[in-house]
Amino acid sequence: MSKHPAVLTLTDLNAAEPCCSPLAEQRIPAGTAAVLAPAFKALGDPVRLQLMSMIASAEGGEICVCDLTPAFELSGPTISHHLRTLREAGLVDADRRGTWVYYRARAGVLRQLAALLTVEEPAARS
Repeated sequence: MSKHPAVLTLTDLNAAEPCCSPLAEQRIPAGTAAVLAPAFKALGDPVRLQLMSMIASAEGGEICVCDLTPAFELSGPTISHHLRTLREAGLVDADRRGTWVYYRARAGVLRQLAALLTVEEPAARS
């Protein structure tokens, strides 16, 4: 039996239960922080944040790369690089259909990241 605790993976973030307590409630374990950091890092780029917004808000829950690329004054390979970063960070899934790739947000992962950042307002004193 291993002495090391089970390592959290982004696939675990699809669970109905939160991965961890909100930042304002307790310290995140180092292993959990290491798993979550790439997702936050991926969202730290303005183009990737815009892409994530376009994907997450797409009608029908998915969007074709052919609809993403024209929205930016960047080359196709640069957009592909940003989309690959979002995929590798576990934020989106992609399906190839013929010559086009369609992207979907991983809602469970986004919910987990949002829950982690939730800060409750302190109760008003009487």
